[in-house]
Amino acid sequence: MAATMVLWVGGQYVGGQLGWPVRFAFLLDLAAIAALVWAMIVTYLVWKARRRQ
Repeated sequence: MAATMVLWVGGQYVGGQLGWPVRFAFLLDLAAIAALVWAMIVTYLVWKARRRQ
């Protein structure tokens, strides 16, 4: 999750410096959201599996 946030902030910064179109910034946002949702789902599944033991 931390790596996702670092990459997202870095991508936003680089995109702003290089003058990327807004659609690329939006694509980075969607990728970051997808990565965070995936990480939360996996974290929940691991937590749920550990509770059964």
